[in-house]
Amino acid sequence: MLALREGRHAEARRLFEETAAVAPGDAAVHLGLAYACLGLRDEASAVVAVDRALALDPRNLRALVLKGDLLHRAGDTRNSLAFYQAAVRGAQARQSAPGAQPLPADLAREVARADAASRRVGAQLETAMRERIATLAPGAASARFEQSLDILFGHRKMHFQEPRQFFFAELPQIQFYPREQFAWLDRVEAATDAIRDELKAVMCDEHAFAPYVKSVPGRPRPPESEMLDNPAWSAFYLWKDGALVTENAQRCPRTLAALEGVPLNRLPQRSPSVLFSLLKPRTRIPPHNGLVNTRLICHLPLIVPSGCRFRVGNETRAWEEGKAWAFDDSIDHEAWNDSDQTRVILLFEIWRPELSERERDLVQALFASLDAQSGQTPSWEI
Repeated sequence: MLALREGRHAEARRLFEETAAVAPGDAAVHLGLAYACLGLRDEASAVVAVDRALALDPRNLRALVLKGDLLHRAGDTRNSLAFYQAAVRGAQARQSAPGAQPLPADLAREVARADAASRRVGAQLETAMRERIATLAPGAASARFEQSLDILFGHRKMHFQEPRQFFFAELPQIQFYPREQFAWLDRVEAATDAIRDELKAVMCDEHAFAPYVKSVPGRPRPPESEMLDNPAWSAFYLWKDGALVTENAQRCPRTLAALEGVPLNRLPQRSPSVLFSLLKPRTRIPPHNGLVNTRLICHLPLIVPSGCRFRVGNETRAWEEGKAWAFDDSIDHEAWNDSDQTRVILLFEIWRPELSERERDLVQALFASLDAQSGQTPSWEI
């Protein structure tokens, strides 16, 4: 047995020396040598050969998968995961390039195997790490830390504020705000039934609602243009462009009474906006970002059939009637109504709680200055 093993090593060394002499700069040849060494059960030489192949061609998919296999066999699961993931990412990048051709069938199978292995190894490492963290830091969980772990392990992506018009620096990146920050939410929720009654009366008027996203002559099409002038996503405004819509407001006095004392965002000719937002059956609002990050948007769900969801950044929630929330709409967000019934919420905007009174005054002055300079009525949207 020992003589057989030594014979295999000698053959592997001969192959290696011949390859190094004949094709020192050819990654494919070194990769072939690595496979040959594996066939001779000389994994040490296979490691040297595949390392040379990767030094010559770091994005070689077959070499990346083989390196992951060799590390996994050696018990180095952490580094094997890195090579498997590099192979998968490389394949995805190659496939998404302009004019890309499908991977050869055998290579596609290798990449798929690497993907499965990376998921399996990643899950094992994640389980071990979570258990170790729980041992080292026992006690209550932190929702923010759990979200951070989900990002670390690839279950969620990072999303950041990207307002389309104005970015106020150094504000925290929070998707859904803890409701404990808004003591007045309880009072708004308590008025749900009264607000819903007023909404239902409005909905009896088939002409009351208008498309949420309207085209503006002389202005670029908004990013969510598939919803442009589309009545599937409609609004009935109580406040619009910073002014009370008197006729509509008279129809909903209890709704407006419920919002007394709420820190509505106020910008000249822009905010606040208060409206009933209607989403018809089988309708999706595509991902989009709000105009500024100096406000939060609040939803009070009023009519919510099952199958309605809302995503902000990397978190998706289902609306519940009478359960309000506040979120940062400068982070990309989208909504679905997958039911066969209409969904309606009360939507209004508030100042971000982190802004001081002085900072709010400065933001108001900024937009007033912009309007004075342009001499035009601003084009604004919620």
